[in-house]
Amino acid sequence: MSERLQQQIEFIREVDKLKSVLRQSYIMDQTRRENDAEHTWHITLMAWVLQEYIEPSEVNLIRVMKMLLVHDLVEIDAGDTFAYDEKGHEDKFEREQAAAKRIFGLLPKEQRDEMMLLWLEFEERETIEALYAASMDRIQPILHNYYTQGRSWKAHDVRSTQVLARIQFLRKDMPKLYEHIEKLMADAVRQGYIRS
Repeated sequence: MSERLQQQIEFIREVDKLKSVLRQSYIMDQTRRENDAEHTWHITLMAWVLQEYIEPSEVNLIRVMKMLLVHDLVEIDAGDTFAYDEKGHEDKFEREQAAAKRIFGLLPKEQRDEMMLLWLEFEERETIEALYAASMDRIQPILHNYYTQGRSWKAHDVRSTQVLARIQFLRKDMPKLYEHIEKLMADAVRQGYIRS
């Protein structure tokens, strides 16, 4: 086996650990918590299915999907930081950056560099692709909570204002998605899934 292939196989073995990183969201049948690999698959598929709702529609979907595939790999080392955990967010970027260097560093140089750039682009949210990828990452847990009657929101005493604050950036580039999520949130409050 060549050194390059050995590095790639080692990376593939390492990222299998993402299946063991549990998130706070429950899968929609409520039988268990979702893992990071399931989340990654779900948001990558969502990006493909919902692409027509982004404005402008000239988004590089392959780049978006690559971003979504790598953005949570850092949680193998850094763990999943709950979206509404203020203390956990204080050093989140530093923990995740160290994890990115280690995990992507298993790969040959050009693959390592590409993944690091995609991860940073996602974190910075300055390109339309990064914004679209981030929107999928933010919308998916909302859907999970809505269709599980707010299970994770209730467990962590999350308020609807907190959820809506995390998706404000959707208003400009994805107004139809934002409007739909805003309606879901209003219904979630009415049904008692989350407090306003």
